[in-house]
Formats: sequence, C-alpha cells, structure tokens
Amino acid sequence: MSSIFSRIVKGEIPSYKVAESDKFLAFLDISPMAKGHVLMIPKQEVDYIFDLDDNLLSDMIIYSKKVAKAISNAIPCQRVGVMVIGLEVPHAHIHLIPINKESDMSLTNARLKLEKEEFAIIADSISKEFHKL
Repeated sequence: MSSIFSRIVKGEIPSYKVAESDKFLAFLDISPMAKGHVLMIPKQEVDYIFDLDDNLLSDMIIYSKKVAKAISNAIPCQRVGVMVIGLEVPHAHIHLIPINKESDMSLTNARLKLEKEEFAIIADSISKEFHKL
C-alpha cells in the first residue's frame, strides 16, 4: 500500500506544494510546528531516509538547502531547523521548520491549526522565494 506521501506525489491527496522537481517534493505540513513548516520528500517511496541511495540522499540534502533558504526568505525566523524522525510516515522525509529558539522544535509543543487560506498564502510565499533562487 502506498504511503500518504506517495499518494500526495501522485496527486491523489491534495497538498500545499512549495517546490517540486523530478526527484523531490516539498509541501507544507498540515499539522505544523510553526508557520512555514515544510516536509521534504523524495518522490521514490523508501521507508527510511538512511536506506536511500547515497546520490539520492545527497541530492535531497542539497534540494532541502534551497527549500530552507526559500523558507527563511518568506517566513521571519532566525534559522530553519532540520528534523528527521522517520517513524510517523513510512516514507523518507525531512522536516524544515522556521525557528527562533531551540524549544520551537520540541515535539511536545502544541501544533498550529491554520485555515486553508493561510496555508495557501504561506505555500505561495515560499514557492515564490524558491523560484527566485
């Protein structure tokens, strides 16, 4: 059975895309830790990030860097934090989270609840910054 992320890649489930290539997709987390929280995934379905082919993993990190720059240009923050957990969805992914202090990335923090319109505005803002890079 396809992961929820594979279904997003196929267009079976809608998402708020911020960047896409032939290998990767970056989209807003629908239960974000902060405004601008992005999930970065390879389009190839592989459960564990460290099971990715070395070239794909290195390309994913480089692509994530560009997405992180777009996030920081669109969302006021001191840094874009990077988190890899890998248990919640069986599809390799990286969380890119705008932060101002380390505690902003605590898994015990309450998640934000945003309206569709706000997700769309944030995604558009990050996407525009991505395409400027």
